[in-house]
Amino acid sequence: MAQVKIYGLRNNLDHIQSKLSTTIHNCIVQTLSFPKEKKYHRFIKFDENDMIFPDEKSYQYIIIEINMIEGRTTETKKNLIKSLFENIEKDLHISSDDIEICIFESPASNWGFRGMTGDEIELTYEVKV
Repeated sequence: MAQVKIYGLRNNLDHIQSKLSTTIHNCIVQTLSFPKEKKYHRFIKFDENDMIFPDEKSYQYIIIEINMIEGRTTETKKNLIKSLFENIEKDLHISSDDIEICIFESPASNWGFRGMTGDEIELTYEVKV
């Protein structure tokens, strides 16, 4: 299970939301060996006066938070972060200086979906990659 939240300025995200979602999802599918049909993205959009960030960031500044069940290696998580930087810059021309990424992990027992906790569900994909 992986859920993604993308924060940014409304004027920017409105124009790139679909393409950004596709790029992020492709990185997750490829790097985490995640099922293509499992796409959980939420965009949190701010008006310019509601999102304060450093002057060196442009209007394209985005924050990506990925919540997932623990189990991936440090190398896998680093590869995901690097893939996101590379592919977002390539596909959307957003500088890696304008992208911040944080991965949050929690035990499967802390997740609930399909009426069960994550440690009770037999997933169709491997978490320990």
